[in-house]
Amino acid sequence: MGSSLKELRIHGRGGQGSVTAAELIAVAAFEGGVSAQAFPAFGVERRGAPVQAFVRFNKEKIRLRSQVYEPDYIIVQDSTLIKDVNIFQGVKPGGIVIINTEKKLDYPVPDGVKVITIDATKIALDVLGLPITNTSLMGAFSGATGQIGLEALEDAIRHRFKGDLAEKNIEAARKAYTLVKGAS
Repeated sequence: MGSSLKELRIHGRGGQGSVTAAELIAVAAFEGGVSAQAFPAFGVERRGAPVQAFVRFNKEKIRLRSQVYEPDYIIVQDSTLIKDVNIFQGVKPGGIVIINTEKKLDYPVPDGVKVITIDATKIALDVLGLPITNTSLMGAFSGATGQIGLEALEDAIRHRFKGDLAEKNIEAARKAYTLVKGAS
């Protein structure tokens, strides 16, 4: 396990696209020349139930196959999860947590952890016409961490979606990327 290993944990609810987000982030990382793996936490994945998905990035081959317990990065697709789930559990000092919310975060944040809030729901509604936030949050992740390039993310989105749907999802990702880059 090399020192370049980075790990991401995505918190969402069933039906929000957490697993799709993890897969697309891994594809974008791979397109950028980095080894990556994406996988969900298996459980009762009914619509609305809390779910987790994970991504690992490394310059070398990834041999680790466990869940992610000490992530460098966390994406929270639904801020209402903060009441029910310890989203900060295990986050490494120096970690970055991206939370989809329009509100100011009123929750204790571990020392040394940077929290970025973004209204990904508003971006998704404005661009897609639906409250599907995964591509907006992937753009925010790209802008906040540099772990995946925006161009590689756009390519991954084009591989997954076609035509107008792909272009709208790319627009949502770009908007979030720009917002986060401008704020840092």
